[in-house]
Amino acid sequence: MRTKSIFEKLRDQFAAIISGPQVLAFLPALCLGAFWLGGERALLAVALGVPLLFAVIGNFITWPLHFKSSAGRSRGMIENDLFRETLDEFSKAAGTAGSNSACIIVALDDYAEIHDPHGQATAEYIFSQFSARLLSMIRSEDIATQIEQNKFLIGLTPSGHLDLEACIQMSGRIQGAVEEPVSLNEASIYISCSIGFCMLSNIPETNAEGWIEATRAALSEAQKNGPSTIRAYTAETHRRSVVQTNLRKEIDNALDNGQICPWFQPQISTDTGQITGFEALARWEHPVKGVLSPHVFLPFAEQAKLMERFGQVIRHHAFSAMQAWDRAAAIVPRIGINFSSDELRNPALLDRLKWELDQFDLTPDRLAIEILETVFSRRPDDVITRNITGLAKLGCCIDLDDFGTGHASIASIKRFEVTRIKIDRSFVTKSDQDPSQQQMVSAILTMAERLNVETLAEGVETPGEHALMAQLGSNHVQGFGIAKPMPFEKTLDWITAHRSKMKGTPKIGRKTG
Repeated sequence: MRTKSIFEKLRDQFAAIISGPQVLAFLPALCLGAFWLGGERALLAVALGVPLLFAVIGNFITWPLHFKSSAGRSRGMIENDLFRETLDEFSKAAGTAGSNSACIIVALDDYAEIHDPHGQATAEYIFSQFSARLLSMIRSEDIATQIEQNKFLIGLTPSGHLDLEACIQMSGRIQGAVEEPVSLNEASIYISCSIGFCMLSNIPETNAEGWIEATRAALSEAQKNGPSTIRAYTAETHRRSVVQTNLRKEIDNALDNGQICPWFQPQISTDTGQITGFEALARWEHPVKGVLSPHVFLPFAEQAKLMERFGQVIRHHAFSAMQAWDRAAAIVPRIGINFSSDELRNPALLDRLKWELDQFDLTPDRLAIEILETVFSRRPDDVITRNITGLAKLGCCIDLDDFGTGHASIASIKRFEVTRIKIDRSFVTKSDQDPSQQQMVSAILTMAERLNVETLAEGVETPGEHALMAQLGSNHVQGFGIAKPMPFEKTLDWITAHRSKMKGTPKIGRKTG
């Protein structure tokens, strides 16, 4: 695209001035000159004729955008489509006048944390304060629209004085206004917001969609370093955004074509040695990079908001495996599946899970819902808590995963009707050699026994650890010492081999007497 010369830019700016309504500012001087040169008749002709001339011209031409915006629209929200159209006009106007513009996105931090403990009415009031404060900080010629429950987009009208420092200052003023305490029932509620912005001069694509996506990428950078953080879109942001977009598409495709699926790790009884279940552990069988474990790709799936779909795919494969084991007369009483916070936050989860179990003709007691200990620190009236309680009442087993690494209380264990505590591998490792480890495991097992809750020791890797867990009273064990996670195709052979090995093997149980 050809760059305009200084002469062409000056010409365009001069044309905008003499063709726009601001020329009416010279009307008093014109009237005075007309009166001095031609008397009263000339004065009347100029005073009435010039405004009438502009009124007529206004029906046939479109004024430059910054005049139209300030004259024809009061400050407030506009529809998403109109916002995008106007943003495109900002881009064209800025290019014509040689000025700059910016798109800003403002997101209320932890909106779910406000909604869950305080209720719907309070959340709506806080949101109304948030939007009112935000609008009070933008100029009448700027534009704004709501794009999500807790997010607003702002478009700044083109200006010759808009630069990086000005955008940072404006973002700071918006943040300062939004984060003032909200008074409610003689109490103060503190909120924060993250802000990302992208200047027109930095966008990779000169259209509204590309501009907004770049602004979202800046917000994502802010939220990673937040809360209450401001970030500008840069070339490095663009690079990371492209990588994440490509990875999101790759994960999406992997979920579609079956590359992401569960592998299965057996759980066995310390009393009988029989299989008591399998845990479904996600694996990505990447065609180039090989088998990838969850810690490699799950953070990206979470950022891309794919966790609910990811969970549905894993459950589909896991329930299909249960059906296949049943048809092969392989006795697998239970399948353990990890549930993310995103899934547990879905109000429709209970109905969805009922439908999925019916589709595979499985009873709820054959599903163990594995939940991280950190989830149990939430208030008792939030969506997550209601879902966990509902799933327990449905008949599903509730497994408290990685026990000992979070802050779950004894009261929450009883309130959530936890079926089984999974002792974290950090307590199990080398427990047969370290007395302090033995004491920790023994204390957990004693507590579980008093609460009438089952226990499973994770990360059992040696015969010594296995024997100790059985001796101390853990009901189940799981780990590389029993078997590594395996694809479904290998599970039936492993089950057959394990049954053969168990014939005639003496029980390893808790000492009595």
